[in-house]
Amino acid sequence: MNFKENVIKTIKERKSALCVGLDVELNKLPAVLKNEKDPVLKFNKEIIEATKGFAAAYKPNLAFYEQFGTKGMEYFEKTLEYIGDSVIKIADAKRGDIGNTSKKYAQAFFEHFNCDAITVSPYMGEDSISPFLDREDKGVFILALTSNKGSFDFQMQKMADGRYLYEFVIEKINSWNTKKNCGLVVGATHPQMFEGIRRSAPDLPYLIPGIGAQGGDLENTVKYGFVKNDVLALVNSSRGIIFASDGADFAERAGEEAKKLRDQINSCLK
Repeated sequence: MNFKENVIKTIKERKSALCVGLDVELNKLPAVLKNEKDPVLKFNKEIIEATKGFAAAYKPNLAFYEQFGTKGMEYFEKTLEYIGDSVIKIADAKRGDIGNTSKKYAQAFFEHFNCDAITVSPYMGEDSISPFLDREDKGVFILALTSNKGSFDFQMQKMADGRYLYEFVIEKINSWNTKKNCGLVVGATHPQMFEGIRRSAPDLPYLIPGIGAQGGDLENTVKYGFVKNDVLALVNSSRGIIFASDGADFAERAGEEAKKLRDQINSCLK
C-alpha cells in the first residue's frame, strides 16, 4: 500500500481528517503536572488518550522536543509509541539538505523512529528530496504554501511567466510523485488559493496547518482543498486542542476540542 492509499484508508476507517499537533511548551503545561517526573510525557500521553478517538493523524513538531536535548529525543520516541500504529504519525521536521544528509534524515525518521511521514523543505531542489521518496509506503509532505506571514516573502512572488513561485514548486512536486508518496503542506490561511492548488495537484494528499490559533478558514479550506470521494487532506490543529485548558481538565477539554473540530470538518464535507 502506498502512502496516498494509506491516507485515504485511515481517514475512511476513522471517519476523521483531523491531525493533532503535539507541540509541547513547558510554560503552558497544566500546574497539575508540575510535580511529575516527566511532565512532557505525562501530558502527551493524556492528550493522545483523550483525542485518539477523533484523530486520523498526529504531528509532533521536532523543535519542541529537540529543545530538551537528548531527553527530548527520548520524549519524541516515547510519544510515537503512545500514538501507536492505527493512525498516521507525521514527523514535523522540515528537513531538506544535500542528498547524503537527507538520506540519513530519511533513515532516522522512517527506519529508526518508524514515522509514516515527514515534512520537508524543497528549497535545495530534487536531490535534497529524493532520498525521502525511496519508499512508497512513507509519505513526504513538502512545503508549498505555508500558513505564516513570511510565506509572502518567497512563495507568493511572481515569476517571469506570471506564475507564483509556489505554483512552480507544486508542478515540480507532481513530477516527483512517481511512487504516490508526495504530499503538500498548504496553509489554511490561504483559502482563496485552494481551488487552484487542488486543480493543479488533484492526486496529492494535503497537510493543512493554520486552523485554530492561526485563524485559518475551515469552511473554504474543506470546500476547495478536499477531494470528497477519497478525502485527501489532513487538517492540523495544535495549540487550539492541546492547550484548550491549563487546568486539571486539560485532557478532557482537549478531547472535546478534537471532537468538535473533527465534527466541523465532517459537516463541511457533507
